Amino acid sequence: MAEHKQGSMDTRNHEKTFDGFIRMSTWGAIISIGVLVFMALANA
Repeated sequence: MAEHKQGSMDTRNHEKTFDGFIRMSTWGAIISIGVLVFMALANA
């Protein structure tokens, strides 16, 4: 079994994927809120 050295793993790909996930989640929430506001105004 290979020895594990604390802090030696390259996490650039993980961080890039996480940043993309956060960005898409934020845009999804903004779009959902926008749609709900539009529906509320259209029904008034």
